[in-house]
Amino acid sequence: MIRSELLQALQSDNPELRAEEIEQVVDIFFDEIAQRLAEGGRVELRGFGAFSTREREARKGRNPRTGEAVDVPAKRVPYFKAGKEMRQRLNGD
Repeated sequence: MIRSELLQALQSDNPELRAEEIEQVVDIFFDEIAQRLAEGGRVELRGFGAFSTREREARKGRNPRTGEAVDVPAKRVPYFKAGKEMRQRLNGD
């Protein structure tokens, strides 16, 4: 599902809301998750899962074109762990 499909699904479930209002809610939702992760926090949505970040250490990588070794700096990457209810739903338990 892409963002526009999500907006359409929400619009069909909530015909009393204008498209602009639904888009604003979706924007706020995703912005708040991104902001919390940028601050080093964690976002937990019960029954769905938890978003957090993980640290990746600096390492040596390779340029795929030239094969030359390059330094890849340390960084934080987003991480998602599905909740128990989501895992059960996916596995048909």
